[in-house]
Amino acid sequence: MSVLRARCPDCRTLTAVALRDEYQCHSCGREFGAGLVRVPRAWGDGGEPMVEAASLPLPFPEAAVVDEGSLREQTLALASELPERPLVLGGCCCAHLGAIEGLSSRVDRLAVVWFDAHGDLNTPESSPSGNPWGMPLRMAIDGGAVAPGDVALVGARALDPPEEEFIAAAGVHAGGREAVERAVDGTDCVYVALDCDVFEPSELGAYMPEPGGPTVAEVARLLEGLAARKAIVGAGLTGLRGDPTNVEPLRRLTAALGF
Repeated sequence: MSVLRARCPDCRTLTAVALRDEYQCHSCGREFGAGLVRVPRAWGDGGEPMVEAASLPLPFPEAAVVDEGSLREQTLALASELPERPLVLGGCCCAHLGAIEGLSSRVDRLAVVWFDAHGDLNTPESSPSGNPWGMPLRMAIDGGAVAPGDVALVGARALDPPEEEFIAAAGVHAGGREAVERAVDGTDCVYVALDCDVFEPSELGAYMPEPGGPTVAEVARLLEGLAARKAIVGAGLTGLRGDPTNVEPLRRLTAALGF
């Protein structure tokens, strides 16, 4: 029984439907591993390049475009409009918040693996910039959508002191493969948040590049190992520039996710 009607990226007809975790176009016969949700918003100053990145062409059926006037409205709309297995394309990392809230309501215990050069763990009181895009992981934890011990923060290398203090106090797992293994242990399934500034800047066109990150190949191997161990029920790609050369690396990463 179909539970989603979406636009097929190949034949462009509204016949791609979700059958459990798989998607099939009844017109051309293509099958897909996720439904694409575009979020063309960036909640902060000067984030227009991230907004443009939400229109990058990815080979998945387009299930929804969430473009709301406030972050709270965006989060609520995203949580309610999520396809069965969502691939979110933002925008800034605030797009992950609605996905995490929506998915956590479907399962008993959701793990979150958050790839980011930054922590996104600030609050309005601790943030140096005041930009909401530096706070969504903290919002998800404080809002109860995910427990701090079920979160892995991977690739962070530009943390503010309050974020470092929160990681130590709350029990967020920060690091690489071992942090991921600890975070997902005992959980039902995983949401993967990929802020693409996690990568070495030469690998992808990110909005806030930070030197010293992993390669796409290294992250792809980690994702393949994660997908072999736990069900990945959703993922998001954020923090990009709208550069067409980003599409091929993104395809490699989504393939590693099993999408």
